[in-house]
Amino acid sequence: MLSTLVWVPIAGALLIVLLGGALNSKQLRNISLVIAIATFGWSLFLLTKFDMSFASLQMRESLAWLDQIGLSYRLGIDGLAFPLVLLNGLLLSIAIYISTDIQRPNLYFPLLLLLGGGVNGAFLAENLLLFFLFFEVELIPLYLLIAIWGGEKRGYAATKFLIYTAISGVLILAAFFGMAAFGSSDVSGFTFNYQDLNLEEASKTTKGILLILLLLGFGIKIPIVPLHTWLPDAHVEASTPVSTLLAGVLLKLGTYGLLRFGLGLLPDAWQAIAPFLAGWAVVSVIYGCLTAITQTDMKKMVAYSSVGHMGYILLALATATPLSLLGATFQMVSHGLISALLFILVGIVYKKTGTRNLNYLNGLLNPERGLPITGSLMILAAMASAGTPGMIGFIAEFVIFRSSFSIFPVQTILCMIGTGLTAVYFLIMIDRVFFGRFSVRKDGEKSVDLIPFAQWQEKFPAIALALIIVFFGLLPNFATKIIESSANVIAPNRTQPHQIALFQSP
Repeated sequence: MLSTLVWVPIAGALLIVLLGGALNSKQLRNISLVIAIATFGWSLFLLTKFDMSFASLQMRESLAWLDQIGLSYRLGIDGLAFPLVLLNGLLLSIAIYISTDIQRPNLYFPLLLLLGGGVNGAFLAENLLLFFLFFEVELIPLYLLIAIWGGEKRGYAATKFLIYTAISGVLILAAFFGMAAFGSSDVSGFTFNYQDLNLEEASKTTKGILLILLLLGFGIKIPIVPLHTWLPDAHVEASTPVSTLLAGVLLKLGTYGLLRFGLGLLPDAWQAIAPFLAGWAVVSVIYGCLTAITQTDMKKMVAYSSVGHMGYILLALATATPLSLLGATFQMVSHGLISALLFILVGIVYKKTGTRNLNYLNGLLNPERGLPITGSLMILAAMASAGTPGMIGFIAEFVIFRSSFSIFPVQTILCMIGTGLTAVYFLIMIDRVFFGRFSVRKDGEKSVDLIPFAQWQEKFPAIALALIIVFFGLLPNFATKIIESSANVIAPNRTQPHQIALFQSP
């Protein structure tokens, strides 16, 4: 069942490569979209088979591969991975849908599908070495997607991403080899299988070193300040579909990796450095928000917003209670949906006006000459990002702050300041771009009288994401009940086990 989520997109990519010369861009896009939607539909079908009361991995698949080096093909899914698999399927479908007028489509669409299959493989991998292989699969496709279809400085941004991610991979692989060396039992032999590793007998120093390697490796991927500098450049130069996937899904490989392998396999070392992690979260939140305020490029502002909001997840992981881990996973989904919506809307503004500069845009809410629906959706997305009640962002942040306050009160209050700062920089953007007298200048040129309206097919993905954001903001149970059991089991700090029923009906 789970292999379908991995290999259907990859097989689809190979099919498009073979058929690419005989089909035009629209046909290749339609085939890719069918494959992505079918994969997403299959994940929804698997959700009907998923036992939400069962905390451990389900639907497990196992196949011997290279036992001599401890590599086996093992897949499994639980409440921590399932929401991210669903998120990946949704955003991959949207990214392909909004990919129009693409040059070299016979390469572009296979890279997107390969990216989607690799990400699913990483979320489902039960073997550490298998996770690493899928983790690295997305490296080259994303590099090419930025380097070929990016902006003017795409070469610099893609190379910077490649270097940072390569370093990340080396650190993670070193940590995995250490875990296999110190965590393999005499019965299982040398293994990378998640369920077979036991690091309780390892020394505190060994555990600490392994955890530091994971923190640095996955910290680059999240990214956490000061390991974040590749992200704004990558976002600014990437196309809108690629930015949607990068912010919506790919960053979650970092937080998921810390949750699954750092917290899951090294709980003692994790709790020992938890205060440091909470402080690190504060730095990322405040720095990301303050830097976003200073930006004049809409896309770069949203990119730094991601740096800040990923810090909330780190705070929740540091708290390591059942409720905080529920909040961390829910925040991954929340940030994925909201950031995807923001980047799609920024992409529409850029496509219609030719600029993202806050100093060149004004009054786009004008119903006759501007982008009124796009502006309205941007206001909704900004409210969701700032944690306005009734939207998914509020639920995720509220759960994190409620669970973290009793353990890290100072750090939680400082992170809560980030919520206020989020409102500040998005109000700056909305005030400059959408309110006031209509005015659009392209690269400092004379203002144009009107701009093309966004067609409904262009706005459809943004409208769908906005509806999902409001739906889960009003009815979070549909998502939280998937996560609850797994979050309760993996959490080493069980001082708040009863609070995990926050959203359950009496």
